Amino acid sequence: MRLAEILSQRRLDALIVSGPPNIRYLCGFTGSNGLLLVEASGAAVLFTDPRYDIQARRQTDCPVNVAKQPLTKALLAVARRRGLGRLGFEAARLSFAEHAILSEGLWQGARLEPQKDLVECLRMVKSAAEIQAIRQSMLTVTRALPRALRSLRAGTLETELAAEIDYQMRRLGAEKAAFDTIVLYGERTAQPHACPGPNPLQPNQLVLIDVGAFREGYASDMTRVVVKGSAPQRLRRIHRAVLEAQAAALEAVRPGVTAGAVDAAARRVLKRHGLEKAFTHSTGHGVGLEVHEAPRLGKQDATPLEAGMVITVEPGAYIEGVGGVRIEDTVVVTSNGCENLTPAPKELLSL
Repeated sequence: MRLAEILSQRRLDALIVSGPPNIRYLCGFTGSNGLLLVEASGAAVLFTDPRYDIQARRQTDCPVNVAKQPLTKALLAVARRRGLGRLGFEAARLSFAEHAILSEGLWQGARLEPQKDLVECLRMVKSAAEIQAIRQSMLTVTRALPRALRSLRAGTLETELAAEIDYQMRRLGAEKAAFDTIVLYGERTAQPHACPGPNPLQPNQLVLIDVGAFREGYASDMTRVVVKGSAPQRLRRIHRAVLEAQAAALEAVRPGVTAGAVDAAARRVLKRHGLEKAFTHSTGHGVGLEVHEAPRLGKQDATPLEAGMVITVEPGAYIEGVGGVRIEDTVVVTSNGCENLTPAPKELLSL
């Protein structure tokens, strides 16, 4: 079901789209300042400022309103002229200040109605072109990482390796990193989303790398662990358990299975290894125009998977004072399972 049909079902005259990824998805505009007014009839108008005049007209086929006043005021003037009364807005995307301007400018009979994840739900199932963009993004990451790891030696800082990974991704055509690249050494690997610091690599320390890139606007996401030397036996056991948990979760992925069921498959394995409490996050998330999007593969998520969804599968185990392991792939749900888009070895590589 497309957006115009949903608006009609909800008896909305139009939706005010303010989230940049949603604007890009609907009309192709990639500028940082824009609002999109989508009517239940299917008509749409993009509002932006003069900085993006040329860009907007080149990127989108819908009419472009270049406004020197606040975009919210320009949008209200058009909505009123078109006789639009029930205006939905993205509750999680519209800023408080923008909502205030819209509220103050309403005319008799007009009202604002908050909407949750209308466009985000449409974005969950990817087209063939979107999947190909994510595939290319993932290839960029898997090619960049081995190049960056050639520079890893005793004394290399976490920040140095993170910068080298970003540089290699750019060299291979990435628009930018999909998020701040995570590089952690030793006991710091027990902090799943810590930031790289000026910490030098010591012999036999575990190295956790969480990395992604944007290509053609689409993200990828991968986590691997390596060691410079030989990892302690306890961390090797944890790695084997996490790898087994990921295999079980990947086996569970197929259309009709809920996101929560995939999460449960990973947790059952880690519980068997005594690591259930060491797994402190969800098993995965959707990937697309944003690196984190719906669905979320968490305990309570009842969203049924559908062919064409692109998700991560990334169980982990983290023990304070010891270290942590996470193994993450980006996969696309197929008609009978999933296709792994992450052509990178998962074993605990000794460099």
